Amino acid sequence: MQLRYHYRAYPDAAQCRAPARAFGCARVVWNDCLRDRTQAHAAGLPYVKSAELSRLRITQAKRTEERAWLADVSAVVLQQSLRDLDTAYKNFFDSLSGKRQGRKVCPPRYKSKKDTRQSIRLTTNAFSLRNDGTVYVAKVGNLKVRWSRRLPAAPTSLTVTRDGSGRYFPSFVVDTEPDILPELETDTGIDLGLSAFAALSDGRCTWKTSQCPVSAAPGSPSPCTTRDGPRS
Repeated sequence: MQLRYHYRAYPDAAQCRAPARAFGCARVVWNDCLRDRTQAHAAGLPYVKSAELSRLRITQAKRTEERAWLADVSAVVLQQSLRDLDTAYKNFFDSLSGKRQGRKVCPPRYKSKKDTRQSIRLTTNAFSLRNDGTVYVAKVGNLKVRWSRRLPAAPTSLTVTRDGSGRYFPSFVVDTEPDILPELETDTGIDLGLSAFAALSDGRCTWKTSQCPVSAAPGSPSPCTTRDGPRS
């Protein structure tokens, strides 16, 4: 099972320029590859494979004067942008065929530098967690992160997002095992009511917070759950 953990990052002025470059390069690769596939479809040509797009729009593009600045960012950022486009196409095709349930998915669209949300995605070979609490991002540097909670395991990927207010949010994907609760030998029925929030089949009642006449002391059981009905 995969879980995503979101945090807030505080890059300095110099570090803000590096993510801006990475956002722009990832956007250009996305748009170039999307244009190639759109034009191939309009011309009745076969679907352009990812390997061909990677060769043309990343490897060879870095050697041209027009796209030489793609080499200024981590190659992982560019490759992940292409993979994200592949995922967007897969979701679109699965939605058309009915393989993907739920709301219909629109085809991939071109990205703009005016979009309020910009992001890049990296795999483990392009970032690492430092002992001083910072996160190293390839060709960006060490980002100061406010750790609101601990990661339960080593992350497998990192997404850095900038919102419309210029705030940066790193989010980590972590592979974890689901917590399986032990089986109980008894069953309990629950009846939701008006006077009590819930009445259990074993006689206990749970009251609404507004109906609870006293507050629980630290470390003591909640007084809003009682076996004998409401407290006076």
